[in-house]
Parts: sequence; C-alpha cells; structure tokens
Amino acid sequence: MAVGNGGLAPTGRRRQSVTIKHVAADAGVSLQTVSRVINNGPNVRPAMKERVQASIDKLGYVPSIAAQRMSGSRSYLILAINDRDRTIADWRAREGRDWIDQMLLGGMLTAAERGYRMIFELVDTHSDHVERELGAAIAALRPDGIIVTPPHSENLQITDLLAESGIPFARIGSKEEGPGIAITMGDEYLAALATDHLIELGHKRIGLIAGPDEYSLAGWRIDGWCEAMGRAGLSVDGLCVKGDFGFESGIAAANSLLDRPDPPTAIIASNDQMALATLQVARERGLAVPEDMSLISFDNSPVVRFTDPPLTAVEQPIAATVSRAVEMLIDARTHAPPAEPVQIQGELVVRRSTGPARVDGR
Repeated sequence: MAVGNGGLAPTGRRRQSVTIKHVAADAGVSLQTVSRVINNGPNVRPAMKERVQASIDKLGYVPSIAAQRMSGSRSYLILAINDRDRTIADWRAREGRDWIDQMLLGGMLTAAERGYRMIFELVDTHSDHVERELGAAIAALRPDGIIVTPPHSENLQITDLLAESGIPFARIGSKEEGPGIAITMGDEYLAALATDHLIELGHKRIGLIAGPDEYSLAGWRIDGWCEAMGRAGLSVDGLCVKGDFGFESGIAAANSLLDRPDPPTAIIASNDQMALATLQVARERGLAVPEDMSLISFDNSPVVRFTDPPLTAVEQPIAATVSRAVEMLIDARTHAPPAEPVQIQGELVVRRSTGPARVDGR
C-alpha cells in the first residue's frame, strides 16, 4: 500500500525565488527601471511606478537589502543607539518601561515602509569606551542614518564623533545648536499642560518631582511648570524636588514635598517610576488619590493604566518622534536638515488620579 504524506500537498520541485528579473519581465520594463522604483529613484513616471509595483505585489517580490547595498552607496539601514548599562538595567528590573518598545514601533514600521531596516544597538557610551564602541558599530553596519537618544544626544563626544563620520544623525531630546537633526517632544508644553489641568481643578500648591540635571528635558519640564504657575500667579518656592527617574528617588522626593508645613495638594512626577513611588508614599501617609492629593505622571507607560486609581499621565510621543527621525534621515540625501529643532507634540491623558482640590485648602 502506498504511504501518504499526511494530507499535505506533494512536495514537488522547490518554488523558485522571485528575482528582479521576473518583475522586469512581468512589467515589460528594464531592470534599471525596476531598480529605480524599488529605490525610490528619480525620473520614474507615476504610471510606470504603479505598473512595476503591481508586478512586485503580484509576484510577491521582496527586495534584498544585500542586493540594494551592492547596487549603490546606500546601506538601507538606520541605526538607533541606546546606552547599554541603562537599557539592560531597565530590562532586568522589569518595571514596565516601554521606551524601547515605542522606539522600535515607530522606527521599524516607518523604515520598512521606505524599504529600509532599523537596527537597534546597545553601546557603552561611557567616555572611556564610546569611540571604540560607536566606531565599531558604524564600521560593521555602515548605516545611512543614526538616531541618538537622551542624554547622549547632547554628549559632545558622541555628536562630534558622528559628525566626523559624515553620516546623517538625529538627536532626540536636544535643542542645542550643532550637527545633526535636533528633535524634541515638547517637554515645556507638556509640563505646562499638566500644570494647567491641575490649576483648572483648583489646585494652588502643585509640586514637581523633576529628573536629573544630565537630561536637558528635565530642565524643560521645570520651565513649563514654572511658566504655568507664573501665569496663574502661583508660587513655586520649595515645590520642586529632583529625583533620578528611579523609584527610590521618587520615594525620597515625595516624602520631601509632603513633609512641608504646607504640602502640595497635587504632584507632577517626571516619569512613571517616580509617580508610582509617590502613589505609594501617599498611601503610606493615609492620603487618598485624588481626594486628598492629585497625581500626574510623565511617560504613560502601560503600568499606569492598572494602578488604583489609574494615573493621569503625559503621553510622550516616542513612536511618532522616532518615526519622524527615520523619515528625515532617509530624506537627508535630498533635503537640507531643518534650521530649527523639530518638535513632536504629545498630549495629556486624563484618568482618575486627578480631581478637584479640597475646599479646606488641602
């Protein structure tokens, strides 16, 4: 009796891989025309581009990045770098931070839409190793563009090294003059937006737990908070305490603010970890949120939706920012970099951790 193959279709001859030659033959055009369409080259009529794209879709052709790299000076790779020690510490802590996830979401999807790939690389950005580490990554990958994240986006050793390489790069979280494309997420605006929300709820003593000085965005958030408080004629004296974006520093900062003779009725924490710490301190002191104290966080990572109560939070547009950085780096060959920093604006997501100030002034 013949032995079957479990209901599977006959294996037969292995399906031949679709190449650029098959696309050219199907579309009735030259190999050069297909190549220009794939690489978004100039001088291709819209009708011809549609014709070639129809053949690509019909045949299921996937351009080879290796072949693309051999055909010209482009590598079709965008390199995003993050600090090795900080990133690994965040991953091991498993505390719900999603900065990297959002970077990959925005960058990888946009790169793929443009026929590129985004590679994420962890680099030891300490001064003793940065030149070797970053130089090795650039030499190995030969990227068409590089994305640098804070606080390294304002590290002169890093930005000078990138400028010398001649590779276009984007500095996220930077407004400093210098080489590269400066991109911010509107931190002053977002801090002011959060403060205005609390002022509209009747709060007059609004504390801020700021980030460390090595991050310029920490200072921008202080500026936005101060500006909003000033517009409302409210004092900020003694209401700002700095942390290091870690949970324990948030505990210390929240206790410092709430130990004041006239403690704040609302607190804005500059990231989710310090906001979670503040929520814990409030509970330990018998303070109900938001009945006794309102609380707003920056970041809006997934964890703040599941606290009790869910936290009102500033949504940082990380994915949109990295997406825009990828677009500008890909276009850098044909477009001059913007003269001013590019700002990608986020929003305030209101949940149940903010409410009216108590009528007794607390």
